[in-house]
Amino acid sequence: MSGSIDLVVQGGRTLIDGDVIETSLEISGRTIGAVGGDARGSHTLDASRLLVLPGIVDLHGDAFERQMMPRPRVDFPIDVALIDSDRQAISNGITTVYHATTWSWEPGLRNADNARQLLAAIETLRPRLAADTRFHLRHETFNLDAEAEIQQWLKDGRIDLFAFNDHMGLALASLNKPHKRSSMVERTGLTSEAFNELVARILARADEVPASIDRLAKTAREAGVRMLSHDDVSPAMRKAFRANGVGIAEFPVNEETARAAADGGDDIVFGAPNVVRGGSHTGWTKASEMIEKGLCSILASDYYYPAPILSAFRLAADRVLRLPDAWNLIAAAPAQAAGLTDRGILAEGRRADLILVDDEHPLRPRVVAVIAAGRLLHLTEAHRLAAGQSSRLKPIAAE
Repeated sequence: MSGSIDLVVQGGRTLIDGDVIETSLEISGRTIGAVGGDARGSHTLDASRLLVLPGIVDLHGDAFERQMMPRPRVDFPIDVALIDSDRQAISNGITTVYHATTWSWEPGLRNADNARQLLAAIETLRPRLAADTRFHLRHETFNLDAEAEIQQWLKDGRIDLFAFNDHMGLALASLNKPHKRSSMVERTGLTSEAFNELVARILARADEVPASIDRLAKTAREAGVRMLSHDDVSPAMRKAFRANGVGIAEFPVNEETARAAADGGDDIVFGAPNVVRGGSHTGWTKASEMIEKGLCSILASDYYYPAPILSAFRLAADRVLRLPDAWNLIAAAPAQAAGLTDRGILAEGRRADLILVDDEHPLRPRVVAVIAAGRLLHLTEAHRLAAGQSSRLKPIAAE
């Protein structure tokens, strides 16, 4: 490619075409200008003894909710929460982040006002955020009153990923379990009696839910928005969503459903924390086993931003996958599923999203530097950067 070279990432063990090779990358503007060669740029970043990997693409992360409400009924401003979450994501190598925002029939953290405010805040703050920040709306299918507004958001191009959630069954199951019931009621801010009345009103409209799903899916298809279904419980449920153009299965709850998704050519998302912890916190499907069986194509941060990078190295250490194949689960595959053709791999002409990782302790990889869209945004070893100042090199964290 022609154009001046702004940065050379030199001598790292770099993931290229499914293999790790020692080479250099030339970055020009927002893109990778060339792989290999001995060109010199206005700056050089010494990647010796480090891995150079594509930036992580996180399709589903809601850890930002902990910044918004670190304790029940303890709120912090949304802009503060998003900026802090952005720093957490970048420092863990996540260069593209989809904030999974739930709009539920419940009041409290996941109510209509919060969904609206989150979307507006993301749109306003996006130019200031280090990660490429996108809006993933998780629509609770029993939230029928939200349908018209969500359809308009889809038509206006304000939603980047759209998921169908149905946690009504979980809510009903929790009603008879005192601890879970108490947690759910506390989250809504309602009294126990008021919560019971709310659930009864919502359930009374259950017959309207399938048609609402059909209408929303049609709007999303027409708008070109990729869709996901969450916690599919059976092959029949997955088949029904696939028939509506929903091509991504998020967290299928059993192997039978995951296999039906794979057989149908769907992308299958599991949580990276599941891999790191050795199993699901809900007691459902074990992600590492699904990966071994070819029933997982994508890992997402879910509720913990450090999890994607830790999960890839855990899979490699446990010999479930080679590191390049494990990295595909958190970079190339999610980028492809989301329709982002400009990232996920390191190649000439691709967006310059990459991270430098110290893997001396394989189960505890350390992110040394993060470059997103050609900008150096995180650096923990300043001595590795040679040359003077540049407007494109703006570390946001150093130690």
